[in-house]
Amino acid sequence: MKPMWFRQFTLALAVTSALFAQQQPSVPAIPADIQADLDVEYSRVGERVAMDILRPKRANVANPTIIAIHGGGFRRGSRASYIPFCIKAVRQGYTCATVSYRFAPRHQFPAPVEDVKAAVRFLRANAAKYNVDPDRIGATGGSAGGHLALMLGLTGATRLFEGTGPNLDQSSKVQCVGEFYGPTDFTQSYGKSVDAAEVLPIFIGNDLQHNREAHLKASPLYYVTPMSSPILAVHGDKDAYVAVEQSMWLTDKLRASGVATELEIIPGAGHGFKGADLEKAEARLMAYFDKQLKAKEQLILISDHGPKKEIVAMMWPSGRQLWTVPNGGSHDVQPLPGGGALLSYASQKKVVEVDGNQKEIWTCCDGLGLEHPLAAQRLPNGNTLIGDAKVGRVIEVTPDKKIVWEYKSEDLANMRSRNSNRTPAGTTLIAVEAVGKLIEVDQNKNIIWTYQAADSKRRLYVGHRLENGNTMISLSDPGEVIEVNKAGTVVRSVGGANLGFAFGWNSGIDVLPNGNWLLNDYTGRRIVEVDKAGNLVNELRLGPRTVASLAVVK
Repeated sequence: MKPMWFRQFTLALAVTSALFAQQQPSVPAIPADIQADLDVEYSRVGERVAMDILRPKRANVANPTIIAIHGGGFRRGSRASYIPFCIKAVRQGYTCATVSYRFAPRHQFPAPVEDVKAAVRFLRANAAKYNVDPDRIGATGGSAGGHLALMLGLTGATRLFEGTGPNLDQSSKVQCVGEFYGPTDFTQSYGKSVDAAEVLPIFIGNDLQHNREAHLKASPLYYVTPMSSPILAVHGDKDAYVAVEQSMWLTDKLRASGVATELEIIPGAGHGFKGADLEKAEARLMAYFDKQLKAKEQLILISDHGPKKEIVAMMWPSGRQLWTVPNGGSHDVQPLPGGGALLSYASQKKVVEVDGNQKEIWTCCDGLGLEHPLAAQRLPNGNTLIGDAKVGRVIEVTPDKKIVWEYKSEDLANMRSRNSNRTPAGTTLIAVEAVGKLIEVDQNKNIIWTYQAADSKRRLYVGHRLENGNTMISLSDPGEVIEVNKAGTVVRSVGGANLGFAFGWNSGIDVLPNGNWLLNDYTGRRIVEVDKAGNLVNELRLGPRTVASLAVVK
């Protein structure tokens, strides 16, 4: 007589085979205003797996995208169950893909994880075809689908579980996860779930007693790192299949790792939300995706003084790069109408204007004695202000490269000065970096205002006149950005003695449309956004880039 475990396994295999033979549930009717691409194959490793992609009927729009992963104990279920959710998501401006994956026991862990990662890679590889924004992809799922969505969010910064499927040149990382009652620690499931003892040996290949290590490897909880994607977990406190503690453990560990996480516990709800509980959970989920994937991004330009030596157009705060042009490792950049830019190119003793296609359309200025132009600003009258740190000159030149104004001083020469820019009142702010001083010069070349740092050894990189008449100034050693009034009194400070923000050397500074400050830490190789109360709003680590200046495209 066959042992009990063998009979149980054979029965499970027979049941699963029968499920494979069954027809998939019929696809709900797709409204006429929604474009649906059904049964799109995305991988054929082990067996064919496919997705249904729904999107608004509008061409050439990259939508934020949700990948939806059905539940079913890793051994059954249908992607069609998420069609109604996808229809709702599309009507809120999303592309939504509901995916199939390989089932246990024929395909055990990590096969379904490899599948959903392949699904994300497929969407990125075919982003233009299906109106997917490759930088704004979120994942959702319930129960087993919640587990798989979590694995996407927790292992996306690694190469774990990529498998051998197609599009391996693409990333499987998702920008956020919003999931319902996904199990997070299989070592704690036995005895606390009505079906864990039935499901997990089929999915993992052994029970906990015979292979604890495999249960750990299949548990999302053990992949939490500071690089994990933001996660929303929604769970009912009466769940008999996946204990609510599973989501609580996850959110506690994410918070301890510094990852943005949210937990929504629905009182009285069990496993598989229905009725009012489902409405509440889905409303919470869509509000979360709107916050994570629809947050308005701001175009900025940065001037990389480091080894890459280029101007970069990128979206803030994601850091998504749009285009680059070389700048020889110079310092300044200014956005121009029509998508162009003005940039200094000190190593070639010139200032360059590029158009919206990044083609050079104006260069200045042979024959004008430029030696090391660091600052460049296009003025409202069409002229260009150029600051040269080596010869100590600030000049205003016409489009045909005639000098119409000049300020020159030995105090600015021999690389003692840095940025210079014209104020709305027609005066010129010049940073005398070497002695921590900012001067304001009028059209008659008289110094009419000076700010002197208390410690003259502090480097002062740039000053900008604010709309309220105060001046925003960047300093180094320690890095600090201050706002000073006409009397020279500091009315606001970020960094410096306030170790809540410890900067190395502040250089680029600007103000975002919402009034927040955008600050570049040159030696810290990062950009931070700070609100009016002095709180950190966003931070972007720049890797190898050492950015000298930045500018918000307004």
